[in-house]
Amino acid sequence: MAKQESWPLLEAENLSVTFPAGGGWGRARRVVHAVNQVSLAISPGETLGLVGESGSGKSTLGRALLQLERPASGEVRFDGMRITHGLRSDVARLRQQTAMIFQDPFSSLNPRQTIGESIAEVLRVHRKVPTENIAGRVDELLTLVGLSPMQAASKPGQLSGGQCQRAGIARALAIEPRLIVADECVAALDVSIQGQIINLLMSLREKMGLAILFIAHDLAIVRHLCDRVAVMYLGRIVEQGPSETVFSHPRHPYTAALVAAIPEIDPDKPLPAQPLGGEPPSPIAIPAGCAFHPRCPYAQAQCCTGAPPQTRHVADHSWTCVLAHAGEETVFPLTGGVLNEAQAR
Repeated sequence: MAKQESWPLLEAENLSVTFPAGGGWGRARRVVHAVNQVSLAISPGETLGLVGESGSGKSTLGRALLQLERPASGEVRFDGMRITHGLRSDVARLRQQTAMIFQDPFSSLNPRQTIGESIAEVLRVHRKVPTENIAGRVDELLTLVGLSPMQAASKPGQLSGGQCQRAGIARALAIEPRLIVADECVAALDVSIQGQIINLLMSLREKMGLAILFIAHDLAIVRHLCDRVAVMYLGRIVEQGPSETVFSHPRHPYTAALVAAIPEIDPDKPLPAQPLGGEPPSPIAIPAGCAFHPRCPYAQAQCCTGAPPQTRHVADHSWTCVLAHAGEETVFPLTGGVLNEAQAR
């Protein structure tokens, strides 16, 4: 794993993002709570994995951190400077030092531009190199991500999905970012190509000291790539901490269910006896108490009413659940533990 500095590069505090969901003409206006009171931090050189089911708010959170979505409340700080409701110069600085890699490698590139033109445009807009050096810098970036400089003349439709994603990474690196938000950047690729892109990101992190927010639903990749992991459910962070700690000793039943669902090569390992069922509730009508309680096999009466559970901490591991844990063993049947080791507080 990459060596990290102790102070945060990017911080979010009680960040919320909402979207209108119809209403009017005599009907009450409804609101989608896409991101709900999220707090997290990313240190320089660190890779933070953000995981959860589809629709949990991961992509919206990533975009809000880069001010591509307008937060309804809370704040974002970059390198100690307040970005939300801050000075335009601070927002401009954020965008000069951060980049995003998108899920679909084809739609994220302009089909009418060559790969070289897409990268050159970024270099011109951000004035990273003199005009006469742009072509040489494009060749350097393509080589850095494992493409040939000759492919600068190709358009996205002439490349494979993996090559397009490498080109997207090269374009992101053109601004020489300190932080990259990778939004499901390998989800649309074949498994063999996924491995190549993950290895590329790990190599770039070591060479350039990049911080990466890696948004994914594949927990096996996150465990391999990320220093820390944050688990998101219905717009909230329900657990976060060092990757190995969270995967080995999940403290929230939702995390435990996700960990249990990680595919295993071992044919002798049985499937989870109690796989996670149901669907997440609507973000328009979030349940009272813990939003996970309608699907939780350990839900107590106190989970179903009132405010969401308070965040609890053990060292740098935090979670929002009323269950108390005995010892340091895995405590949920979903991951092989014993039910009576997890009791209501």
